[in-house]
Amino acid sequence: MVPEIIRGGRHTDSRGSLFFNNDFDFSAIKRIYFVENIDASFIRGWQGHRIEQRWFSVLQGSFNIELIAIDNWENPSADLKSVDFILNAESLDVLCVPSGYVSSIQALEKGAKLLVMSDYLLGTVKDEYRFDIDYFKV
Repeated sequence: MVPEIIRGGRHTDSRGSLFFNNDFDFSAIKRIYFVENIDASFIRGWQGHRIEQRWFSVLQGSFNIELIAIDNWENPSADLKSVDFILNAESLDVLCVPSGYVSSIQALEKGAKLLVMSDYLLGTVKDEYRFDIDYFKV
């Protein structure tokens, strides 16, 4: 599987706006949390999961999310290619991140908030991998 964006939308009329994503299936979600970086210069990364899937959706502001598919979890190649996604709160887009990826997350403005969803409850599996922000040559 490869990461993909499930497009949401927005309807605006005299009453205000309604944000929606009618194509995203929430049935696999076991937990949710929010990420709010300290400022727009901070990059939160690299963290990922061999087993766990994650979904990202921006609730306020915008984020750059960079993903890398890991070739070897104990000693990954430093020159792996990355793919970038820019998500914003203008629609309820959901970035689906399959298992096997690490991510770096950067808010593009102060106060941006990112909803993160996972298909495993906290502590269910030992599946958190972290690498220094300078580990990969991207």
